[in-house]
Amino acid sequence: MRIEASHISEHNKRRLDEHRETYGFLRQRLSKKGVRTEEAVKQLAALQIAIPSWALGAGGTRFGRFSIGGEPGNLEQKIDDIGLLHALTRSAGAISLHIPWDIPKDAQAVKERAASLGIAFDAVNSNTFQDQDGQAHSYKYGSLCHTDKAVREQAVRHNLEVIETGEALGSKSITVWLADGASFPGQNNLRGALQRTMDSLKAIYGHLPADWKMYIEYKPYEPNFYSTVIQDWGTSYLLATECGERAYTLVDLGHHLPNTNIEQIVATLMMKGKLGGFHFNDSKYGDDDLTVGSIKPYQLFLIFNELVYGMNNNTANNPTLAWMIDASHNVKDPLEDLIQSLEAIRLAYAQALLVDNRALEEAQAGNDTTRAQEILQDAFRTDVRPLLREARLQSGGALDPLALYRNLGVRRQLVRERGEKTVATGL
Repeated sequence: MRIEASHISEHNKRRLDEHRETYGFLRQRLSKKGVRTEEAVKQLAALQIAIPSWALGAGGTRFGRFSIGGEPGNLEQKIDDIGLLHALTRSAGAISLHIPWDIPKDAQAVKERAASLGIAFDAVNSNTFQDQDGQAHSYKYGSLCHTDKAVREQAVRHNLEVIETGEALGSKSITVWLADGASFPGQNNLRGALQRTMDSLKAIYGHLPADWKMYIEYKPYEPNFYSTVIQDWGTSYLLATECGERAYTLVDLGHHLPNTNIEQIVATLMMKGKLGGFHFNDSKYGDDDLTVGSIKPYQLFLIFNELVYGMNNNTANNPTLAWMIDASHNVKDPLEDLIQSLEAIRLAYAQALLVDNRALEEAQAGNDTTRAQEILQDAFRTDVRPLLREARLQSGGALDPLALYRNLGVRRQLVRERGEKTVATGL
């Protein structure tokens, strides 16, 4: 199904008076603080978040997976689902493919289908954490770090094939995430595993098209529980630096030990010009991949505060960031969850845009800790939802995307079209 402009127009008409009232009140209040509301709305409207091709079906847990019904059974249907999201929110204008789960049979046709929905292709993602049917060598004991050269070469070749697929679709970057590591002490020579990984990443980097970037992800644990080869941002930064100027660290909110100061990591990487991308999710205990902003909204705001400051003070020429949601859905409709996540991301961004940085710098310089906290929390506690609604309204989206999604019965229609027991590819 598709959401037509008439659906959105009729929905907005019923809510327009209330929106104008709340937006007008907020604009008046912010103008007294020197905030250029129209500029903030323009910045919010420009923020586009990539939707990964694996996030459109029920993800499940280690113990079970429960179908949501109407899940997309192929890449074309996944693109259609992102088209629904983008039509409603005007903030999901890109898709990030996972290869080999979503290899296009006809790249040109897939590219045209996405373009017709206003969707571009963001970073492509390689997969060497699973064995695929027919592959010669197993990744049970690692891929790019493996002691067997033949396994490493197979993993490198896969990444090069992913780049080729991305080129055909118009992507300009590849994300490398590794499950490589050890579950027990003594299983790996830690130094040797890191060196082999570095050599393999350099081989992949050496084949990057001239206008491409490579993002290197990190994760402190899981699926290996003693060590992972790329266990933290420092190791990712080291590898990216060794590879070259077009290799960057990718930060995933879920890939940190509890209570890690992620905003400090963001500040450090941007200071060095090495923050390439950002994966949004949330967690309570570990890499839960929960709805963005559902657990730690204040931390998300603090992270965006550093991102906005870094973008406005880009002395190290940090590249334009790649934004993506990386979440798993087991008990919620994936499309509803993604709508909520898109809202939470823009919400935190809007709050960060309200921070009075001049006053904050004065408080910091004067060691006025209380004042500094008040400045941040004043921005965080401002109800900026009217700004988000105005950004959607000006872009042709719905004032309340989730309400319209439910009113149109989108999931019911998808179930009728695709069936109750469908399973999204790759899950």
